[in-house]
Amino acid sequence: MRISLTPRAALAALLALPVIVLWPIWWVLLSLLLVWAAVVLIDAFAAPDPAAIRVRREAPIQVRLGNEVAGRLLLINPTGRTAHLEVRDAWNPTAGLLRQRSELRVPALERRAIAQSFTPTRRGEHSSRTLLIASRGPLGLARRTARADAPGRLLALHPFGSRRHLPSRVQRLREIEGLAAVHQRGQGTEFDSLRDFVDGDDVRSIDWRATARRRSVVVRTWRPERDRHVLIVVDTSRTSASRLGDSTRLDSAFDASLLLTALAGQAGDRVDLLCIDRITHVSVLGSTRTKVLNDMVTATAAVHPALVETDWELAATAIAARARRGALVVLVTPVEGSVVHTGLLPVAARLAKNHPLVVASIADPSLETFAAGRGDLETVYRAAAAEQARAERAGVSRALERVGAHVVDAPPDRAPQSLADAYLALKAAGRL
Repeated sequence: MRISLTPRAALAALLALPVIVLWPIWWVLLSLLLVWAAVVLIDAFAAPDPAAIRVRREAPIQVRLGNEVAGRLLLINPTGRTAHLEVRDAWNPTAGLLRQRSELRVPALERRAIAQSFTPTRRGEHSSRTLLIASRGPLGLARRTARADAPGRLLALHPFGSRRHLPSRVQRLREIEGLAAVHQRGQGTEFDSLRDFVDGDDVRSIDWRATARRRSVVVRTWRPERDRHVLIVVDTSRTSASRLGDSTRLDSAFDASLLLTALAGQAGDRVDLLCIDRITHVSVLGSTRTKVLNDMVTATAAVHPALVETDWELAATAIAARARRGALVVLVTPVEGSVVHTGLLPVAARLAKNHPLVVASIADPSLETFAAGRGDLETVYRAAAAEQARAERAGVSRALERVGAHVVDAPPDRAPQSLADAYLALKAAGRL
């Protein structure tokens, strides 16, 4: 506990100035100083002990980033004196607390509440670093301050802005599953029904036994198989820290992963998630289709980029341990030369032999803007650098496609839809 002065104490000291001017004697000055100090100390200790004030926090546990959520602090005064309190709730700035300082009067043996409003501006975990309660004396000359034991924690979840694209992709999925049956059997298909042959059907789909029984040509139709396994691996290395517009590349990667998870759940597939660089940060494994989206949003809320390179051999080992042969593997990582040089290309070649493989990359939208610049010498040089970067990305994409990967490279506003469309294309082709 510590004692501090208020501005009113300085004003009280100025009241003695005329006396000092009339009698500028040292013992008069000393006497006035002692009287002033005694009054201040008496006022400080006349205030209720702030350490005796009980605090109960009623704060929300989590909120979606960008939304506003309400909480409150409940202060209980168990003493026999009215407490004039100043409360400072020191949340980190990105928690978006509307007011960190509050003043209130709590009568003896009563309680009062401080309403709080949070609008987080950063995804992840937010906390109250300290809660200080200052109790002012009756004259308002001094205050006693104590630290209260009321830790606060708020988890800001990913906003999942790409959710608005889910209905259109689910409609397309229903068309693939029902209205447009697959005529040829693929790795990810199962038998659906028999129907009469029509012009344009592949002769390889004819069921000769059924044809002999009916005495008319009958073909088999197939539908995409359900309960397939999808493993999403998100690269959380230094490249994911790049800011692309209003968010980081990692936030855009999570947005695309969440849309794919929601769509795969609608298709009846099982989705797992790994966040990895030099170590495995987060794993969402074995969640049910109804819970996996919520589990993924909660688990990834506190994941942030690490300033290291990704160990792709570690990622390959983790994938081999968690995905059977034929499961869809989605690597969400930048398609850049620096990433490929860290070992992505040989790992992708090995994975593509056993799995349908999609490499999803979040492209920098500023490259297109810079590449179009022709105004002056500086913009021309910038355009040349942007074209070189785009050519390098295209070369890396071709290298990945040659080893069997399907590459999706799109800016943040189109990446979730592009990844979902790639998943639907695999379903329609019977590869998943």
